[in-house]
Amino acid sequence: MTYRNKWHTCTMLGITDLPTYVIGTVLIVLLPGPNSLYVLSTAARRGVRRGYRAAGGVFLGDSLLMAAAALGAASLLKTNAFVFGIVKYAGAAYLAWLAFGMIRSALTMWRERRRPAGGGEAVAEEEPAEERPFRRALLISLLNPKAILFFISFFVQFVDPGYPAPALSFLALGVILQFFSVLYLTMLIFSGTRLANAFKRRRRLSATATTAVGAGFLGFAAKLATSSVG
Repeated sequence: MTYRNKWHTCTMLGITDLPTYVIGTVLIVLLPGPNSLYVLSTAARRGVRRGYRAAGGVFLGDSLLMAAAALGAASLLKTNAFVFGIVKYAGAAYLAWLAFGMIRSALTMWRERRRPAGGGEAVAEEEPAEERPFRRALLISLLNPKAILFFISFFVQFVDPGYPAPALSFLALGVILQFFSVLYLTMLIFSGTRLANAFKRRRRLSATATTAVGAGFLGFAAKLATSSVG
């Protein structure tokens, strides 16, 4: 019996309940949040390439958060209300800044929706270079203390404390999460490119969608600003 348990632990890399973790990870990835909303809106407005740039920022941000959680950075946020507050309000402020930028862009679309198509395309070409979707998605991911706390509280449940290489366990859990994240964000990116064609033909639809995304980011900012450590 001892040999069997030892064999099971080794083959599972110190993960105590892989099926439950996989199910939980899928549900977590599917939850709507600022990361997925930003990737979808970027793909819809700027196409597949920039959609994947935004996704790359999410992947790196999540990886850094998982590494920080594994190294114990989450415990600092959890026990130090002052540090948690700084990170929390910085994240909320950044999301709000993005939201107001999107709403301002939507107002411009509303004002110019009756102009000939040629007049608006020149403006649309200038914005992608300034937006830098990879950097924005990375900051959206990192400026979220609740995500760090979530990672540590979720991961620890599936790591065998007796496993000799816990870093390997966290790595395996992270790879599994990123695998499902890649699949989901890829689906969002290609869904966004389908929306892009409609947005190009209908400026009113594009303005409405941009306004909705901006409002969504304002909601995320408010939720983060009013969140607590517990």
